[in-house]
Amino acid sequence: MITMSSMRSHKLVLFFAISCLLLHEKCTDASVCKESERKALLEFQHSLQALGVSGNDAFFWISEECCLWRGVYCNSFTGYVEMLDFSDQPLVVAGTISPSLLKLHHLTSLNFSSNDFNGSLIPEFFASLKKLKLLDLSNANFRGPIPSLLGNLSMLETLRLGGNGRVFNVGKLEWLSHLSRLKELDLSFTNLSNANDWSQVISHLPLLQKLSLRHCGLPSISSSSLSLANSSTSLTYLDLSDNNLPSSAIYPWLFNVSSNLVSLDLSSNQLKGPIPEAFGNMKAIQELYLNDNLLVLAKNQVRGDSGLNEIGKLPDFRVLDLGYNLLNGSISKSIGQLSNLRVLRLPGNSFGGDVISEAHFSNFTYLQKMDLSYTSLTLRFNSGWIPSFQLSQLLLCSCKLGPRFPDWLRTQMDVLNPDVEISSIDYLDISASGISDSLPYWFWDKFQGLSYINMSFNQISGTFPNNSIHIIHLDLSSNNFSGPLPRFSLDYNMGTINLSKNKFTGSVSPICNFTGAVYLTLFDLSNNLFSGVVPDCFGSFPFLTALNLGDNSFSGSLPSSLGSLVSLEMLSIRGNKFSGVLPSSLQNCAKLKFLDLSDNELSGEIPMWIGQKLSSLVFLSLQGNQFRGRIPHQLCGLKYLQILDLSVNKISGTIPPCLNNFTSMAKKVSLDRRIEHHILDTGPRFLSLEGVYGEPIWIIQVRYVDEALLTWKGTKQSYPQLGLLLAIDLSCNKLTGEIPEELSSLQELVVLNLSRNLFNGKILQKIGHIRQLEVLDLSRNKFSGDIPTSLSALTFLSNLNLSYNDLSGKIPTSTQLQSFDPSSFSHNRGLCGPPISPNCSMVEPPRGKPAVGSEEDSDEFMKWFYTGMGLGFAVGLWGFCSVVFFKRSWRHSYYRYLDSAKNWVYVSFVLLKTRLVRRIKCLSTRRAFGTKRSEKRAKIKKSEQVTRAT
Repeated sequence: MITMSSMRSHKLVLFFAISCLLLHEKCTDASVCKESERKALLEFQHSLQALGVSGNDAFFWISEECCLWRGVYCNSFTGYVEMLDFSDQPLVVAGTISPSLLKLHHLTSLNFSSNDFNGSLIPEFFASLKKLKLLDLSNANFRGPIPSLLGNLSMLETLRLGGNGRVFNVGKLEWLSHLSRLKELDLSFTNLSNANDWSQVISHLPLLQKLSLRHCGLPSISSSSLSLANSSTSLTYLDLSDNNLPSSAIYPWLFNVSSNLVSLDLSSNQLKGPIPEAFGNMKAIQELYLNDNLLVLAKNQVRGDSGLNEIGKLPDFRVLDLGYNLLNGSISKSIGQLSNLRVLRLPGNSFGGDVISEAHFSNFTYLQKMDLSYTSLTLRFNSGWIPSFQLSQLLLCSCKLGPRFPDWLRTQMDVLNPDVEISSIDYLDISASGISDSLPYWFWDKFQGLSYINMSFNQISGTFPNNSIHIIHLDLSSNNFSGPLPRFSLDYNMGTINLSKNKFTGSVSPICNFTGAVYLTLFDLSNNLFSGVVPDCFGSFPFLTALNLGDNSFSGSLPSSLGSLVSLEMLSIRGNKFSGVLPSSLQNCAKLKFLDLSDNELSGEIPMWIGQKLSSLVFLSLQGNQFRGRIPHQLCGLKYLQILDLSVNKISGTIPPCLNNFTSMAKKVSLDRRIEHHILDTGPRFLSLEGVYGEPIWIIQVRYVDEALLTWKGTKQSYPQLGLLLAIDLSCNKLTGEIPEELSSLQELVVLNLSRNLFNGKILQKIGHIRQLEVLDLSRNKFSGDIPTSLSALTFLSNLNLSYNDLSGKIPTSTQLQSFDPSSFSHNRGLCGPPISPNCSMVEPPRGKPAVGSEEDSDEFMKWFYTGMGLGFAVGLWGFCSVVFFKRSWRHSYYRYLDSAKNWVYVSFVLLKTRLVRRIKCLSTRRAFGTKRSEKRAKIKKSEQVTRAT
């Protein structure tokens, strides 16, 4: 008897057999690659180049089975190729894309994300892949217009074109409205400045869930577009950040399409005024990013009815980012209503003087990340306070925590809440927080293994423990730490260590025992009390990009292993006692941009390879050493050089005329204002929320700026803004000859110091062509002739010194030159005119040619003259006193001579006094007699006048 189930089985077998007859190819082994598709893929491969991390060809499409090739995914039933995915692969695809992909008729997913197509256009034939559901061309270096034909992909659900900065849309986005099945759209970093209909088109995509339009130059939303907008119930993720959208342009549209938003990013726009209360109507919102705008807190916030308090009523609100706005005043304790908050970011606002207490955090049970940096907030907690939260990140830079070290931080290393999937704090920044205390004994035990510790710019004292320190990023700069250098252990991440401006002592030999030294990228030990010889073990640091050993007491020669630092961009050893010649191995550091060897005892000639091998140099200082010989003309190859300091050495010869090859000084080009090193380290995903689309929540970024120590306008000072200062300083050497005329082509030069050398001839006539010159020092040389009239054209000149030369003639007339102090022109006998004299007629011409030399020669002569005179006086006096003391007869004769001399002086004085008294009496008598005669004559004359009148 045949059962019902067996009858159904037979029917299924029969159906399958008929299907096989009709569609024979589908009944074959599904694992067998279709020959037509295999050929199409090989043709596609020939147009591409895939490089692995080693730079070699990384395609392994060799076997017959194409469904097993890397990046190729076939349907397990039919065997057809349905997906090509070259993202997240250990290779980079480059080249052009062949139209042979059109032969893959069943292709539904095409992903070229994070590759490099070298600025090629987006192929228009993609629009013919009718079955595509996913097209991802993000971060693949495409350029040109977005093909509007992509609107023909009616089956498309995901379209990602973001991260291609040279991709733009022509006109409107109307073609997007044809993609009615679209669920995810990413056009970030594409130029949509002409897409005036963007808001209207987006509002009519009924299934759209995720939209990212970051940094697209979006135009403002018109009133007509607003009237056509529909309320979207599908959109859950919206990123409109970095578009400079004003409040009036975005708020009306936003609150009309935001009913189900879970994550909203409006950061880096032009939002102004108070936080709208309408945000409180977004009942599903969990993440709100409003940082980098112009928002303010409402004045009535304390009464509890501001927009921030409306947000606080949302039950599932988890991320609040209001950083870098114009928020001021005080933070209400009602912020504690956000009981489910995981992330709180308020950095860069002006809560000056406000005090935060434990009452603000009483309900933050689930808080995991808090950033209050640069708010000037005072955190004042009761002693013994134990927070209810367990932080993974704490950023309190420039807050007021001190003067005592905050003891409550100790609790953040213990697991208090088992519901939170983290065990301890991983990122701690309490820099510039006013702490003047010793580091607690428990700190290094509790905080071992952190990813990031920054306690810089405090007054914290203490020493390192004897055991190894496990750390990735450590910044203790500008404190009072002391003791020897410890051993560090870096845990397989690109690490940084900055211990500068402390009081560490002893040898630095422990660097040879660092665990994981291969991962160290930044190492700064400057401005400490380290001493001794630097060990020759830098071969263990292949990824080191910045090394600063400046301002210590190191001695000996430079280790040759420095040449193994092939990734090095910054090297500073200034202010030590290094001696000997530069190791030739340094020429292997071809990436060097900043090289400071100043204030040491290095000697020998300046190596030619500096100009030949270190062609990326921006800053070069050999100041204050014992270098001799000529300036090698190979230095002219440093076309990116912005600062050249060879002062205070023993360099001789002439200035190479090829210095005009310094392109950065000769032409107005875009310059690096700073030489910065950015070390990026993606942190762990400590949050897992609905609405967060698999992206890391935070990234550790360490920024290190190379600071030049320069003699600027007469004083030494630190100068980080290198791009603003283009300087050549060759002072205090033994250079001779004339200034080469080619130097006048350095039109962007700001500082030129050639003082204290042996230059002669006339000052460069075209020196006025260096229009940007602010500092010019040619003093203490042998320049002669007139001051060039072109000097009066230097309108930016603020510091001028031409003293101690043999210049003559009238000082050129200009508002600038006459404003300088007369000392700027002193010790030039032939100069005349303001500011040293009213006019030239009052100045005597020079009597013959004066002896011109450096002030050092004159000072040296006077020093020896006075020394000899003093020694001669002392020897003569001692010889006389010795004779008088030991020779009795001479001593008596000397005393008798003194008595006679005394008597002679006395008698002479008395006689002189007597003579003077007689003369005074005689003069008085004559004066009285003369008076009487005058009176008598007057009477006679008067009587004669009376007689005549009668």
